[in-house]
Amino acid sequence: MVSTQTQQEIERTLGQVPSWMNQLAEPASDHSWGIFRDLTLGESELTPREKALVGVGVAAAVGCPYCSHFHREEARLAEVSDDELEETVTLAGTTRYFSTVLHGNEIDLDDFVDETDEIVNYLKEQEAPAAGADD
Repeated sequence: MVSTQTQQEIERTLGQVPSWMNQLAEPASDHSWGIFRDLTLGESELTPREKALVGVGVAAAVGCPYCSHFHREEARLAEVSDDELEETVTLAGTTRYFSTVLHGNEIDLDDFVDETDEIVNYLKEQEAPAAGADD
């Protein structure tokens, strides 16, 4: 259960203390709120919109209905469209699919990294002429 001070801060921030936050074991409860507050609600390198899209994708990939609901609502607050939500979930599913293929086939990580570097370099080379075409 969160401390009285943390409980008051949560109430000021969210309008209530969600019941699940009272299920957090000590000593993690106050710290858990801090992580949620700072990463989800606080200013960071990611915009609220980007955070919401990451949350939707991860929630879908791990199959968590609680997180899926929360992050979809968070995304709607950030004016993410239904098409963007669908694409985010599809991208998360694609990542999970290929992760399964890579792990299941025991693809060598070093070879994968080398191939990825080659692909990135190729794509960068393709972008350079296209960017110069406007001149």
